[in-house]
Amino acid sequence: MTIKENSVVSIDYTLTNDQGEVIDSSEGQEPLAYLHGFSNIIPGLENALVGKQAGESCKVTVQPADGYGEYNPELTQVVPAEAFEGVDTVEPGMQFHAQGPEGQVEMITVTAVDGDEITISGNHPLAGQVLHFDVTIKDVREATEEELAHGHVHGPHDEHH
Repeated sequence: MTIKENSVVSIDYTLTNDQGEVIDSSEGQEPLAYLHGFSNIIPGLENALVGKQAGESCKVTVQPADGYGEYNPELTQVVPAEAFEGVDTVEPGMQFHAQGPEGQVEMITVTAVDGDEITISGNHPLAGQVLHFDVTIKDVREATEEELAHGHVHGPHDEHH
C-alpha cells in the first residue's frame, strides 16, 4: 500500500539541521505513527512521503515555510524576571505556557537570561531552520473509522485518550 490521505504511516526518522547536528530521532524508540492528510506532521515532510510504501527510505529537505515557519522577530520580547514568579531558576531553552493577547494559550521559549531581563520568544524553536529528514517507512495501513473521526492514530491496544 502506498502513502496517501487517510492512511496510517509509521516511520523511523532522524532530523538534522544544516550543520548536521541531530535535532530529533526515533532511534531506540517505537516508530512515529501519524495519520496522513490530517496535519499531524509538518507539511513539507508529509508531502514528500506521498506515494511511498513500507520498506522505502528517503532523504527530505524541508524549507522553513513548509516546516515550522519563518522566524518572526516580533514574537520576541524582553520581560522582567518577576514575570516568572514562583520559578526558582529560569534558563535558556525552558518553555512555558503563556496567555496570548486574545486569551489563547501560547508556548513561549526562554532564549536568553541577562540578570533581571529575560528574553522570550513565541516562535517555534525550529522556526526559520531548514530541516533535513532521513526517513524509513516501516508500515502503511488504512486508517480505521475511529482514527479518521478523531483525526489521529490510535495505539496498538486502542490506547488513545
